[in-house]
Amino acid sequence: MTLLEGELKQTYRLEHMELEEDISRRLQMLGMTENASILVLNRKRDGSMIIKVRGTRFAIGRQYALGIYVGGMGNA
Repeated sequence: MTLLEGELKQTYRLEHMELEEDISRRLQMLGMTENASILVLNRKRDGSMIIKVRGTRFAIGRQYALGIYVGGMGNA
């Protein structure tokens, strides 16, 4: 499933990303590497999200969230 489909306050495991190469590389530099855990902290109506990866919070837009594929891990 995509990160956009993720539920609030749930932790997911990053499986892979299908984004433009430069965007994907930038997210990897921020810690979003394969098997990293991603906690969904907040969701906006427009689809943007605030997530926590490796202790760092950041926001991603709807289009990026659609290109990030995750698997379930459980509650926060």
